[in-house]
Amino acid sequence: MSGLSHFDSDGKAHMVDVSDKPVTARIAVAEGHITMTAATLALITEGRADKGDVLGIARIAGIMGAKKTADLIPLCHPLPITKVALDLVPDETLPGIWITATVKTGGQTGVEMEALTAVSTAALTVYDMVKAVQKDMEISGIRLTLKDGGKSGRFENP
Repeated sequence: MSGLSHFDSDGKAHMVDVSDKPVTARIAVAEGHITMTAATLALITEGRADKGDVLGIARIAGIMGAKKTADLIPLCHPLPITKVALDLVPDETLPGIWITATVKTGGQTGVEMEALTAVSTAALTVYDMVKAVQKDMEISGIRLTLKDGGKSGRFENP
């Protein structure tokens, strides 16, 4: 299992020991989207969804998701998150919503999982808020686009 840090020499899953790693500034950016019909998108952008402000509530849900990542991903370290920002941008050409999450910390390990969880949680919240009018929406394209900081340095996903 060489190269996979979440497995010990016997191949058993374990939480990586980061106690000897230096505290550094770290950032991660993730993105994804949810596609829907033009009518459902209009319901959201015009503020006509029965459950309220879909994009505002999804933004808050994404922030909460980032903060709860260590509770959801078994081997993920709890981190002192210093920033979570979500952008939810309606796109009539999808049609749907593009979601981007930026997460920062000063810590001993990165925040990639927090950024990915933020996007996922925001997309699921959009789905939940308008599923009464459309059940076949599709969440996809969730990926890490940037990570910086720590020993491995900068990664950019084109």
